[in-house]
Amino acid sequence: MARVLVTLPLPGAWLAPLTEAGHELEVWNGAATSLAGAVVGFDALVCTITDRVDRTVLEAGAPRLRVVGNIGVGYDNIDVAAAGELGVAVANTPGVLDETTADLAFLLLLAASRRASDAERVLRSGGWDGFRIDGFLGVDVHGRTLGLVGFGRIGRAVARRAAGFGMHVLHHTRHDTGEEGWIADLDELLTRADAVSLHVPLTDETRGLVDARRLALMRPDAVLVNTARGPVVDEEALAVALERGSIFGAGLDVYELEPALHPRLLAAPHTVLLPHIGSATGATRAAMARLAASAVVAVLAGERPPNLVA
Repeated sequence: MARVLVTLPLPGAWLAPLTEAGHELEVWNGAATSLAGAVVGFDALVCTITDRVDRTVLEAGAPRLRVVGNIGVGYDNIDVAAAGELGVAVANTPGVLDETTADLAFLLLLAASRRASDAERVLRSGGWDGFRIDGFLGVDVHGRTLGLVGFGRIGRAVARRAAGFGMHVLHHTRHDTGEEGWIADLDELLTRADAVSLHVPLTDETRGLVDARRLALMRPDAVLVNTARGPVVDEEALAVALERGSIFGAGLDVYELEPALHPRLLAAPHTVLLPHIGSATGATRAAMARLAASAVVAVLAGERPPNLVA
């Protein structure tokens, strides 16, 4: 039996692989000590993307700590290099949230394009005085060109949804996918797309990827959607672009300094802002937790699960 530290309370069924394997679970409440202090004496850690598992935490857990199961696809919250040096395996949860996150990305595209948040805000505040022929004019989604930045599982799932709206889909990746619609140069994609949806991990190369220069390349009726990671977009530059009308709108689920939001972005026109709920359905979050737990079980049993990132 191994000792497993879980960084937040989760429904028992979500972590069933661990309990069924006979491991002892303990929940860290985050109040009494730091995560570095809490992880001492544990064989495994189950965390989420909001937990900073840096070298200090990993060294505190070593040499007993053997595996970190991260409930999320992204793992920029974990010092993977340090984990490798210390012999700590790291697993994430790819695949199980693709369709759910793609649903939300397309929701943001639709809502930002059709100014749904603006219209609802006026309605709920009592400010709607009836139908107006020029009221809440947005931009169409059907028949337009969608540019996907990143073409992994989630990007492809968004492309499938776009096909149902008769959209022409382009995609940019670092390497040629060999598939129709691949654009080698990101700048070219931005100039050609009516809507741009971001699906890249956060790395040194993607931090600030969509900056003021690149926003200036987009069309004045274009919509930007981000369900990837907040720092991929320069929020100050995005707010300025929206204020000036150099792009039409934006739909965001992630932010540079979560949970803080840039004040200019909060006030910017034609924005739909959601609180990082891309994978937030009960079924998907449960599947993510079970996948992370299953990876921990496998590593503790001396096996190599398919979802290891280090």
